[in-house]
Amino acid sequence: SFPLNVPLPIMSTYVSCYVTGGLGMSIFDGCLIGEELAYGCTGIGTVIDSTGLGEVAYGCSGIMTALEGSGLAQAPVILAGNKEQQKKYLGRLLEEPLVAAYCVTEPGAGSDVNGVRMRAEKKGDEYILNGQKMWITNGGVANWYFVLARTNPDPKAPANKAFTGFIVERDTPGLTPGRKVSKFWGEEGDTWRFWLIMFMPPQEINMGQRCSDTRGITFEDVRVPKENVLLQEGQGFKIAMGAFDKTRPPVASGATGLAQRCLDEATKYALERKTFGVLIASHQAVAFMLADMAIGIETARLAWMRAAWEVDQGRKNTYYASIAKAHAGDVANKCAADAVQIFGGNGFNSEYPVEKLMRDAKIYQIYEGTAQIQRLIVSRAIIDKALGK
Repeated sequence: SFPLNVPLPIMSTYVSCYVTGGLGMSIFDGCLIGEELAYGCTGIGTVIDSTGLGEVAYGCSGIMTALEGSGLAQAPVILAGNKEQQKKYLGRLLEEPLVAAYCVTEPGAGSDVNGVRMRAEKKGDEYILNGQKMWITNGGVANWYFVLARTNPDPKAPANKAFTGFIVERDTPGLTPGRKVSKFWGEEGDTWRFWLIMFMPPQEINMGQRCSDTRGITFEDVRVPKENVLLQEGQGFKIAMGAFDKTRPPVASGATGLAQRCLDEATKYALERKTFGVLIASHQAVAFMLADMAIGIETARLAWMRAAWEVDQGRKNTYYASIAKAHAGDVANKCAADAVQIFGGNGFNSEYPVEKLMRDAKIYQIYEGTAQIQRLIVSRAIIDKALGK
């Protein structure tokens, strides 16, 4: 059973889950990589991993995103890291409370990864990174980052040759998570500086999933040793995109967990609220909404389980992962909207849980590839198969 008493008190706040303990995040997160690295963990596969994250999302999808954000950053190291990199950046997760962040998105580059402008220039045995990343989950609390940067200066270079993946330590000089605090805001301890930071915090205050730390990150002449390059120069795009095949099933599971919570809350309310002298669950209009929610949830669950199972079988799952991600995200948003509708005016108020669920659901159609990008991937797979490619 999920400890709902932990996330529920912070439902409508932007208090970081790390401040409130993170549900033992380091232990849970460390176990997720045990199968790949065999460092004495329990051998958790993608199906079980996704199941656990779905249960977490049932209670609070913001905490689920914080957990999964580390998994997304770890995936490139699992897929492409050498033994030394894996031991240094993944093995430690089983012993220390370390957090990781995946840094690809920029202010002008989201779905269009080829639009990434961050530069990495090689000088001797180091690379010098300059640029800005945006909407980075765990950005302010991560101990290390997976960073995608452009190493080929030719703007016409294809994506599969233009970018390189790096592992960057949090305490590297020149790396600044979040909004910069201006020197004109006063000195440490000044009252007005305190209130300015309170009303303009370094983390982004999002519509939903507010306990997940989201920030921009600035890189100014950040020096990264060549030993922290994943695979080799020019392989970054393949690594960054390959990570999604492994992480989209857990994200879809999280969306399904949120949708299940919507159905449970709506069902409970429909069996308590009366109109015209009867429970609103007795009205066919409401009952059919509950039925449609259940249909969507069950099909979304089957979709992410198929995608996760393909990973555990060692097969390429891009097609199934995109179907699961797109469908589960849509189901979560429809279930949240229907739950608010069933609650009526009460659903529009923060005293009831469904308004938070509705705010939290939207990001499932956006992060780790928008719903439209998933449909593009699926349609290309269908056409390529028909053409015999």
